[in-house]
Amino acid sequence: MTPVATTFRSPPQVVHHHTTSEPPAVRRALIAVALVFLSLFLFLPLVFVFVQAFAKGIGFYFHTLNDPNAWSAIKLTLLAAVIAVPLNCVFGVCAAWAIAKFDFRGKNVLLTLIDLPFSVSPVIAGLIYVLVFGAQGWLGLYKNADNPHFPWLANWLNEQDIKIIFAVPGIVLATIFVTVPFVARELIPLMQAQGRSEEEAARVLGASGWQTFWRVTVPNIKWGLIYGVILCNARAMGEFGAVAVVSGRIRGQTNTMPLHIEALYDDYNFTGAFAVASLLAFLALVTLGLKTWVEHKNQELDEPNPQMSQIPQIK
Repeated sequence: MTPVATTFRSPPQVVHHHTTSEPPAVRRALIAVALVFLSLFLFLPLVFVFVQAFAKGIGFYFHTLNDPNAWSAIKLTLLAAVIAVPLNCVFGVCAAWAIAKFDFRGKNVLLTLIDLPFSVSPVIAGLIYVLVFGAQGWLGLYKNADNPHFPWLANWLNEQDIKIIFAVPGIVLATIFVTVPFVARELIPLMQAQGRSEEEAARVLGASGWQTFWRVTVPNIKWGLIYGVILCNARAMGEFGAVAVVSGRIRGQTNTMPLHIEALYDDYNFTGAFAVASLLAFLALVTLGLKTWVEHKNQELDEPNPQMSQIPQIK
């Protein structure tokens, strides 16, 4: 018997129709509109800030920054960020790990509480702290009560003269509240996408909880963690509403950089206000550069390795 001749037909060619392509004129018009919008509302105001900051010369610029009130505002802004960012980093990692890796009652409630600073005005958040820790709030009424439930605690608070509102602790608390979601919200979807398989494999192989966290979880989330910390730090340094309510706006004591800029502007010291604003804008540009670098690193990790694609597959 002779073998039956078989004919192999080549697969039909698929023609791709680019239904979403626009004419070159439309693309150029859209790009021009985007560039004009960015120039008018982003680039020109930023350039104007630096131009006005040096309007009276570089000597006046550094004289404004060396002013005791300005230097106090700079140090207080950095202090609030140094305290708030690490605390929110620890909370964000713990909350994201619990939400992404475990199932428990109240998970949706925890997610809602994490998103609460996004839905509540910062001014309302500041008023909440005033109502709780102010002189007419719970803490103030407790310190001045005739018959407190814990007399030793009331006496200790009065002896130490602990102040939260119109002092540094209130500013730190308000900054922590408004920056709570950034690290957690950056890590939760990342951890959920990674799943639990690697952690479970590490536990099966005998790794402890801390070993699993430091050697498996942290390396997988480090770029997302850095990204969340950068956003958290940017919000902490630029916060105005909540800090304005709890600080009392005492110059040289409780004014942060945004509040000091407003105070200089209200005094008609426009060049001085723009000088301090230029420093805050410079910190924002540094933050933007770090954010772009982290995004570039994330893209490099997401791209497939070309050397792996060249390995012949065994059929």
